[in-house]
Amino acid sequence: MRGDDEQSGHLFSYLSPEHRVPADHPLRTIRTMTDEALRRLSPRFDAIYAATGRPSIPPEHLLRALLLQVLYSVRSERMLMEQLEYNLLFRWFVGLGMDDAVWAPTTFTKNRDRLLEGDIARAFFEDVVAQARGRRRLSAEHFTIDGTLLEAWAGQKSFTRTDRPAEPPDDPGNPTVNFHGERRSNQTHQSTTDPESRLFKKAKGHEAKLAYLGEVLMENRHGLVVDACVVPATGTGERDAATSLIAGLPPRRVTIGGDKGYDTRGFVETLRTLEVTPHIAQKKNSRTIDARTTRHPGYAISQRCRKRIEEVFGWIKSSAGLAKVKLRGRARVDAAFTLALAAYDLIRLPKLMAGPV
Repeated sequence: MRGDDEQSGHLFSYLSPEHRVPADHPLRTIRTMTDEALRRLSPRFDAIYAATGRPSIPPEHLLRALLLQVLYSVRSERMLMEQLEYNLLFRWFVGLGMDDAVWAPTTFTKNRDRLLEGDIARAFFEDVVAQARGRRRLSAEHFTIDGTLLEAWAGQKSFTRTDRPAEPPDDPGNPTVNFHGERRSNQTHQSTTDPESRLFKKAKGHEAKLAYLGEVLMENRHGLVVDACVVPATGTGERDAATSLIAGLPPRRVTIGGDKGYDTRGFVETLRTLEVTPHIAQKKNSRTIDARTTRHPGYAISQRCRKRIEEVFGWIKSSAGLAKVKLRGRARVDAAFTLALAAYDLIRLPKLMAGPV
């Protein structure tokens, strides 16, 4: 017998979002680890919020919502608020009830900025790494370092001269700019949209873009990110950031894998000063890394493992939406980059926890 196409809405629902999410849904494990981190971050939330006044968006809701934006490739915060109106899975993860009102996008953005100013993304990332370490999923001896270009939220037209006054634009909304044949550099030009970005190209023959450099330190056992930072895009930015991240490791003998961009005498000597074994890919006719290092089987293993760091960069650019960052200023870009890497580890950890230690 054919059923009737009745579409009369029900006035009441007797199932909460908690009961509608499957018990084996991947977000359940991520939610559990996220809540563990948020409980430990509660004292930091107290420090950045006033004790009196009108209640704001709970910081726990804010951070869970930002994680959802990364995990599900939501392009904007306005679209995220739209999803929260009708997506029960999103409501459950954030902690909203069936009838709770969703925030206005501008309100969400203003409250998000408070988290960025409190360096909460860095604290959350460090807690996720600590959870991975507590579950014995991190290598303490073998690591890989690499950097990637993060295109800034600024156009080439905004990169104007600073050594002389600019001419009035013919169209304030979309001015005509002809910089062909003009020699442009970071010493004489600066972006009016994002002054902290730098004109940079990753390799010869590539297009120069306004960008930042994101540096990542990955452990080689399971390919989890253990540290990261965003630095200005300069010729030595990657190696300088790498030195800073490696110096932050616990004092013990470790190996560091890397591509040919790190095969310079100064960087290799710095690593050896830090009592780190450089497993750096060799340039042609390289004299910095010789057979004393390359003859060991561990060098070949590091060279195989170091390629996994490209999976991190591929995910944060294709899925997390950082192919072109939508925030301006190094501090905000660093917070978005760090939160995306925390989400990457959170995706990887449930799968690793299901296997042997």
